[in-house]
Amino acid sequence: MGSLPHTTTTTLEVVVVMCGEVTTRTSTMTEGIQTFPALRGLSRLADLRPCIIIDTREQTPLTFPRLPTVRGTLQTGDYSFRGGEDLMAVERKSITDLVACCVGENRDRFFRELHRMRGFRFRRLLIIGSRAEVLSGQFRANVSPKSVLATLSCIEARYCCPVVFAATPVDAAILIEDWAWWLAREVVESANSLLRGCEADVEPVPILP
Repeated sequence: MGSLPHTTTTTLEVVVVMCGEVTTRTSTMTEGIQTFPALRGLSRLADLRPCIIIDTREQTPLTFPRLPTVRGTLQTGDYSFRGGEDLMAVERKSITDLVACCVGENRDRFFRELHRMRGFRFRRLLIIGSRAEVLSGQFRANVSPKSVLATLSCIEARYCCPVVFAATPVDAAILIEDWAWWLAREVVESANSLLRGCEADVEPVPILP
């Protein structure tokens, strides 16, 4: 592992007494650790809102009434927000999409997507529809409603990915906006906590001669 940027290293001779024997060892100490990069515009976040990213592969994107949007290529999932691409991943499915993902090669591809989502702090499988629609079995696929619901339970247990139903696309968009806003707020709160911690009264680190 390399040294921290813009640091100097001091070589020390350390006397060690062990089992009655006195030995001298060489040790090093890093001085002048670099400060954080400047984030001069951090205070401007108070007047801004998160920007939703819609994946370019999303063919029928949701319409977001409260937050700005932009098209972009996401590592996984259909929706995230700028600056939080590595934190949030939302995979959107209709009932028809969901049923198609429960059989054959589509199932394997779908599960690989969910496996990639495990690396995200916030992940959701968002289904537009209801459990009642799944139970009704009114879809064109050779799979039973029981198998579809069992697949959802498997997803939650295997990939720790909560499954959320939204009755309409409007409800789904509002959910994504809420998730993005609250997660972005947590990021800002963490930055503020770090700032307060760095500014707190602490004992200075002694610099060896």
